[in-house]
Amino acid sequence: MWIGFIGVALSLCSFSMQNMQSLRQVAIFSNIAFVIYGVMEAQLPTIVLSSILLPLNSWRLFQIKALVKDIENAKADTPVSQWLLPHMVAQSFPAGHLLFRKGAAADDLYYLHTGKVKLVEIDKTLNAGELFGEIGIFSSSKQRTVSIVCETDCLLYKLAHDSLYKLYFQQPKLGFHLIRLIVDRLSGIPNHPGLPSGEAVKLT
Repeated sequence: MWIGFIGVALSLCSFSMQNMQSLRQVAIFSNIAFVIYGVMEAQLPTIVLSSILLPLNSWRLFQIKALVKDIENAKADTPVSQWLLPHMVAQSFPAGHLLFRKGAAADDLYYLHTGKVKLVEIDKTLNAGELFGEIGIFSSSKQRTVSIVCETDCLLYKLAHDSLYKLYFQQPKLGFHLIRLIVDRLSGIPNHPGLPSGEAVKLT
């Protein structure tokens, strides 16, 4: 009988938790307790229900741990092809082409497939394999913070901001990747003498 009350207590405890990993762990112990109780008291419905919930909660716990591990391993150089390229449109631009000016509306995210682009106001060059445009999209002003010009002929992949928002919420790993990318850029660039204090850390 006591094992049944333990199962009830654990089940109630799981419903009060906000942390999903802890919730699943407690739910698993609750399922185990109910299976034991069902066997001891010959309660077939309890055995069946708990036997179904036990592997389900175990699988959910495995998924949560796998997601946490993927997020912890997501770094600024993580390949984006599996997340973004299938949803992006390719465009070619010649050397000297102005992609956008500082202050323009930030409507798109870019992935530089080949070539080089220059961030004019802070005299910084981005090379193939880099994302840019994310800071303007996620800023409150929704405006570009620098002008960008193609230093060479470039092949770019472009993603509209509304599509990026959808992918951001659908794919947690992508969201965490973008957060790390923005933080790394903001923390790694010193103030530029030609810009007001704080402006030089803004990229795109």
